Amino acid sequence: MEKIVTLNHDLPLLHLPNSRKPFSIPSPILRFSSFNRRKKRPCLASSSETETKTVTVSESHGVIVDNNPVGRSLLGLAAAVAVAVSSSIFCDSPALAESLRIAFPVSRAREVTTVQRTLVEAWGLIRETFVDPTFNHQDWDFKLQQTMLEMFPLRSADAAYGKLKAMLSTLGDPFTRLISPKEYQSFRIGSDGNLQGVGLFINSEPRTGHLVVMSCIEGSPADRAGIREGEELVEINGEKLDGVDSEAAAQKLRGRVGTFVTIKLKSVNGSRTDSGIREVKLPRDYIKLSPISSAIIPHTTPDGRLAKTGYVKLTAFSQTAASDMENAVHEMENQDVQSYILDLRNNPGGLVKAGLDVAQLWLDGDETLVYTIDREGVTSPINMINGHAVTHDPLVVLVNEGSASASEILAGALHDNGRAILVGNRTFGKGKIQSVTELNDGSALFVTVAKYLSPSLHEIDQVGIAPDVQCTTDMIDSLTGETLKKMNSSVPLLDTDSCVVVAEHELETLRSNGTAS
Repeated sequence: MEKIVTLNHDLPLLHLPNSRKPFSIPSPILRFSSFNRRKKRPCLASSSETETKTVTVSESHGVIVDNNPVGRSLLGLAAAVAVAVSSSIFCDSPALAESLRIAFPVSRAREVTTVQRTLVEAWGLIRETFVDPTFNHQDWDFKLQQTMLEMFPLRSADAAYGKLKAMLSTLGDPFTRLISPKEYQSFRIGSDGNLQGVGLFINSEPRTGHLVVMSCIEGSPADRAGIREGEELVEINGEKLDGVDSEAAAQKLRGRVGTFVTIKLKSVNGSRTDSGIREVKLPRDYIKLSPISSAIIPHTTPDGRLAKTGYVKLTAFSQTAASDMENAVHEMENQDVQSYILDLRNNPGGLVKAGLDVAQLWLDGDETLVYTIDREGVTSPINMINGHAVTHDPLVVLVNEGSASASEILAGALHDNGRAILVGNRTFGKGKIQSVTELNDGSALFVTVAKYLSPSLHEIDQVGIAPDVQCTTDMIDSLTGETLKKMNSSVPLLDTDSCVVVAEHELETLRSNGTAS
């Protein structure tokens, strides 16, 4: 059934359901049919990009589901709206059992009209999928009407986007937000773990604003060209970079594989600046951004044997996180590692599917990995199906206040299933999951679509996960010099990390008790 608002052709009206009164604005008309709320059947669907370019992530931080051993996903992919423009704008959703057709005035400024379309898309997605069905106790349909009226007289896209973002802020959820096309491209690169470029990390020097090389990815075109940390990037393809920020410069360095980019660099040695500028022509190539780094920490056991602990640092949950970790663990297993430290400190999250995939590397059977709560308040488990761990060696997971979202899902899954001891400090406490949808203008909308609980049904949002053992200065002082000497490794940076030392102590206790975590 479709409800239709009939327009007065002499004076186009702005209509919405339950509106307080009609608004008269002589202008072209924007029409669309709204989303109708409907329950989605939890499923295990596939792909990170659908026809509507919808990706589900988590703070980015939700789930991209594909055919893997996880039993159930959180939600189906969020629906997107197609908008056709003529003298009026019309947006329809024919699959809905009931829809609502609404008329709005179209701005005379073309760039504002584009934002109006984005507003309709964002409003509809939130109306259908937002975790709070009361929309923070407000009339969401009327909020669209109000925002359209505020947007109508504007003449710039920036001002119009400001109104759209103000509308989103009334939901009271900082994780439901709109990001620009440029920000979304950077987000996709971080999530995909791949880009086409030269492998150069740059940043703006705070004092001068100059663009400085932070590092090069090993084996990348920049690395092969001998570009080093600290060099100043002054020109790209003949364009001077005065006043250009690091993101804009990074965009210029990226490009299709096989093309070239010419840069100019100024070397800086200590306090002396070399006035000579060198020019380097770099080929663009596929650049893999791995979120994994690893090391083996050798130490001596109380009975004098040499033992090895595998240390794995995971910085983000990208699409390659699970496969990269699996490769790292297999490599260390082949080197007779007997225990592991998984470092999730300062890992803000990423793709929840990646977090679930990583959990399966450490767990067996049909364990519950996480529980989700949808907008109807229904709690559902996500289970493994006949899982097989890569290793059963003792495991300690390091967490801190910077461990959030997918990190907390992984830490909770390993801890509550008895697989790992948690060492560190209480985690951030972000127990919400977002879907992210690319909109027609290239921007992206993040919408909170569910909440999650740990396998033991512990609340995480705004609470966090408490570790089993805190790594405080007092704890380090309580360890004897003899114990610290036994833990001494050939990895200097890890030697100075107090939490790694505490983790080693916990693993030594597990080994001496003959107990696997």
